[in-house]
Amino acid sequence: MKRNCFFHACLLLLACLVLSPAVSAQNSEDGSVASITGKIKQLRSLPDDERAVATKQLALDIRELPDDAKKLDLAVGLASRATEGDFGEGTLQEVAVTLAQAIRKHPLPRKAGAPPEEPYVELAELVRYEHVRVSLNDPEFTRALAKLDADDRQRQDADFTLVDLRGRQWKLKELKGKVVLLNFWATWCPPCRKEMPDLEALGKQFEAQGLIVLSITDDDPEKVKTYIEKQNITYPVLLDAGSRLNKQFLVHGIPKSFLYDRDGKLVSEAIDMRTRKQFLKMLESAGLKE
Repeated sequence: MKRNCFFHACLLLLACLVLSPAVSAQNSEDGSVASITGKIKQLRSLPDDERAVATKQLALDIRELPDDAKKLDLAVGLASRATEGDFGEGTLQEVAVTLAQAIRKHPLPRKAGAPPEEPYVELAELVRYEHVRVSLNDPEFTRALAKLDADDRQRQDADFTLVDLRGRQWKLKELKGKVVLLNFWATWCPPCRKEMPDLEALGKQFEAQGLIVLSITDDDPEKVKTYIEKQNITYPVLLDAGSRLNKQFLVHGIPKSFLYDRDGKLVSEAIDMRTRKQFLKMLESAGLKE
């Protein structure tokens, strides 16, 4: 009996010695994933200059992780945060490369009758709207780019009639001759709230040149009215009851901004929060300059 106990103890010790490195590696990997996840969640709390550095480093850190499916989730999460402002072309390029590499390692199968999966759309938006460069030979990525083209054609043809908080009716197609900036937002959205002072200032600055800022929300009207009054926002805020306009413009995340020139042509759009400098660059595409 004692010899059996001794034998079992030896087997247990041997198993521990054999499994210890694997367990240690797994714990290390889990710790790294948890650490990166936490840092991504904390990005919004950082000043913009620190956030740019942290975002770029996180992109590099994700690449160093072992090649498992968690890299793709982390890369998508980082990409969704990396466009909330102006953190530099170099930062966005590293984020896009990290996402492309994660997709390459873990391609997602096409689902019959369904649009491309989120990672492909996220990368396609970075390429199309943030002008980064990636190399990814994947039919689903090609399909995602084609979907963005189709979405923009729908937005180009879109029209609406909505009433703002003051009771005035607005119809998009009747605003030809003006430069129209549509901004989709909600009171609960931190990046939306952050860009509103710049929209307010730009609306006043370029009013004489024909700029109209139209804010669109499907949020609770009373919450919207209270927030707008508290923040002294003067540009029109249109109420999108039932999210009808959000669906028409294919808005799946906010903030989103679409800019139409004087001929009613969609000339620029923002897939996320923009800074004053970024909004000015958008306005230039419609012929408005400081």
